[in-house]
Amino acid sequence: MVRHTRVAVAPGICYGQTDVPVYETFPEEAAAVREKLAGWVPDRVYTSPLGRCVSLAGFCGYPDAVRDDRLKELHFGEWENHPWEELDMSVWETDWIGNPPPGGESFVQMYERVSGFLDELKTKSIDTALVFTHGGVINCARIYFGQNTFEDVFDRMSEYGQVWEFQL
Repeated sequence: MVRHTRVAVAPGICYGQTDVPVYETFPEEAAAVREKLAGWVPDRVYTSPLGRCVSLAGFCGYPDAVRDDRLKELHFGEWENHPWEELDMSVWETDWIGNPPPGGESFVQMYERVSGFLDELKTKSIDTALVFTHGGVINCARIYFGQNTFEDVFDRMSEYGQVWEFQL
């Protein structure tokens, strides 16, 4: 799994499933990702349909990567495109895992859709899959593969352009 590169969004803005542009340094960042992937020969390539992932997949040589909505970032609903500091986070104070933002989805709901994707991937006759996606999706995969729990998954966030390897 590959996390997309940096995005052209002001610091502190909640953007989740908003289709935001890549940052001006995209060519350099994407070239570094492409180099990390050199030598990999995936049987299938998937991507979130959001532009920041599709762009990276294309740059890395996979313009026809299968777009799958289950690989999108958490849907923050009414919080999208607003500064984090201005949001009423009381809905998450009691249960950030199970409570969705207003009009959005909960972390558990996102985990269930990512798990569904990974469960389906297990049924395919492939050795290697390459997935261009988001930090939240990678966090869900880390839980799925037993590397983290829901409670501690944000203790170590994925870096932009980071490549994670998991064994189905």
